[in-house]
Order: sequence, then C-alpha cells, then structure tokens
Amino acid sequence: MSDSGKYMKLHRDEVKRYLSLLDVSVGAPTLDALRGIIRAHLATMPFENISKLYRWKTSGAADVPSCTEFLDGIEQFHFGGTCYSNNYHLCQLLVSLGYDAVLCGADMSKPDVHVVSIVKVEGREYIVDAGYGAPFLDPLPRHLPLDHVISHGDDRYVLHPQDSLGHSRLVFYQNGTERHGYRVNPKPRGIQEFSQVVADSFRPEATFMNAVLLTKHAPDFSVVLRNLTCTEIRGEAARITTLRTTDELVAAIADHFSIPASVSRIALEGLSFRADAWS
Repeated sequence: MSDSGKYMKLHRDEVKRYLSLLDVSVGAPTLDALRGIIRAHLATMPFENISKLYRWKTSGAADVPSCTEFLDGIEQFHFGGTCYSNNYHLCQLLVSLGYDAVLCGADMSKPDVHVVSIVKVEGREYIVDAGYGAPFLDPLPRHLPLDHVISHGDDRYVLHPQDSLGHSRLVFYQNGTERHGYRVNPKPRGIQEFSQVVADSFRPEATFMNAVLLTKHAPDFSVVLRNLTCTEIRGEAARITTLRTTDELVAAIADHFSIPASVSRIALEGLSFRADAWS
C-alpha cells in the first residue's frame, strides 16, 4: 500500500507507553503479532463513549484527542474511546511498529462516519477495527472468495468479498435481524480529513451525545453496556441484565470497565438515552 508514511509516527516514548498499557512486547511486524496487539487492545482499551462525553463536558473539546491525551485517559480512568480515537491511534502505533497500515473511511448511514485501518502483512490485506464495539479479535481478511462470518452469542458479523471498486462491506445481525454495518473505502486518508465528521459527532442530536455504549472483548468473555442493558457473553451463553437507573449504570460501568463512578456521573449527567448506537 505504501501510504503509511503519511501518518506521523508516534514518538518512541509514546510507543513504549502504549505497548506497556497493552502489556505486549513486539518484534517483527507479523500476522501473529498483529493479532496479539488487536486482542490486547480490545481487552484493555474498550470501545466507549464515556470519555467522549466527559471530555466534552469538562473541557468543551470536540476533536480527536492527541495520543498523549488518549493514553492519559487509559492510564488514569481506564478509558478507551470511540472509532476515531481508538482506530486512529492504533493505526499510528502499527505504523510506528513497522506495519504497512493506512487509515480508511467507512460509510454507514452517511459517508465517512467510521474509520478503520487496512494493514498489509505477509502479502495480504486485512481490516483492523478496534473502534466498532465488536469482537473482531483477529484481523479481518479482505482477500475473500466467500463471506467471512463471526458468530458471537446471538450476534453475527458478516464481511462480504470486495466489490468491483475494492470496497469491503460488513453487516451486523442481532437475533437474525440486520442492525448495522459499514462499507470500507480502501483509499488512504489522513485524520484531518474527518475533522468535520468528528465535530458533527458532538452536535446535540448526535448518537453518542444521546446514548451509551461500552464494550470489552476477550477470547472467552465479552461485556456490552448499551444504554440501560448489560450483556455478558461467555461462549454461546449470554446473561442480560436490565438496569433501572443511572446510578445502576454508573455502578455497572465501574464494575465491568473500572471507570471511576465520579467520572461516569459527570459524563452521564442529563443524558437522555433516546438514541441507540446500533440503529
């Protein structure tokens, strides 16, 4: 792909700090090493929008946090982030570790409202997405003759073969019903190209200003907090708990994600829960 150079590599100290928080050591940029980085990222740096709400309410910031700020949030509050922060900084890390990785836009209901990385390793291209709240524990292959299916409890993710323009389409099904998805445009992009989309995501009517979604995934366990519903998945078994109040949600966030209750209360103050991240 050879466009990795357009992304500024992280400072050596940032790479060291990032890897320390992931608790991984890396050598050559191989597929197995990439898999290990992805799994560590999903387990320790969750998809969540508490950090987005907290940062906006305490500082008024409506942009992508710097890598230093991103790592500060993880270290101090056990934050992760949404797609723009998680996937952009992960892409920076991969480039810094010698991977041929580029940031790409993905279309949902509107163009470019999601970002992923495309990584070329061992002669093949893979989608890396640590910012969708999904159990993508392995790099997603783009060289597909047939659909690539990931089953997870009652959820199913289907990645279709590339179309004639090289786009990859992913569809998320829940209980057999199509709920969400995106289409990846393989054109390499810079994070500054998403500035307006990011700013729009802080508008009063935007989804993640009116909904809560936190997810953490490991090979043997997943937990998803979606508004006032908590789903824990072990193997094929799912345990679903309905939370009755914001206080119960704050407690669940602290219990499952270790985000301090004082932080979550600020983030959730006045939240309507009228939106749904998966619709």
